[in-house]
Amino acid sequence: MAVQADVSLESDVMRLFETTDRELGRVTALVNNAARLEHQMRLDAMDTGRLERVLATNVIGSFLCAREAVRRMSTRHGGPGGAIVNVSSGAARFGAPGEYIDYAASKGAIDTMTVGLAKEVAEERIRVNAVRPGFIYTGLHAKGGEPDRVDRVKSLVPMQRGGEPEEVAAAILWLLSAEASYVNGAILDVAGGR
Repeated sequence: MAVQADVSLESDVMRLFETTDRELGRVTALVNNAARLEHQMRLDAMDTGRLERVLATNVIGSFLCAREAVRRMSTRHGGPGGAIVNVSSGAARFGAPGEYIDYAASKGAIDTMTVGLAKEVAEERIRVNAVRPGFIYTGLHAKGGEPDRVDRVKSLVPMQRGGEPEEVAAAILWLLSAEASYVNGAILDVAGGR
C-alpha cells in the first residue's frame, strides 16, 4: 500500500498514520528515510527558504513520524513495542563543506534524536537506531546538482567504491529484526569504512 504524504506537514503525517492504522493495523516498525537535498553551495549563498525546506523535511518530518509511531508502539500507550530506524548520513560526521552543510546539519540532528529517543522509550519496548550511509549510488546526488558525485569521491572510501541502496536496506532490515533485539541507540555506519 502506498500513501502519498509530505512528512514536513503535520496534517499529512497524521493522515499517513491514520490510513496505515485503518488499512494495515498497528504500526510496529518505522523507517524514517524521507530526505531533502538541494543544489550544492556554500552557506553564504543559502537563503532562509532553503534552510526551512531542508530542516522541515529532514528533521521535523522525522520527529513527527517518530512521534506518531511511538504513540502506536509504546507500551505506555497500550502498544506492543516496536523498532524505529532513522536514516542519517555520513555527512553528519564530515559536514559536507562547500556542498550542503545544511543537509549535514539536519542529519546531525537525526543522530542526536536517535540517541535521545532510544533512551526515552527503551522501557516502553521500542528500540531506536540509525543507519548512517556513506556515498551511495542514489538519485539524491542528482538533486544536489552532481549525478556522478559518488564516482568522483569514491577514492575517499577505504573500500574504493560507492555503496548500493540494497546494502543500506540490509542494515535497516537487520536493525528492525529480532536479531538486533539488544541493539538500541546505535548508529551503524554503512560507508565502506569511511
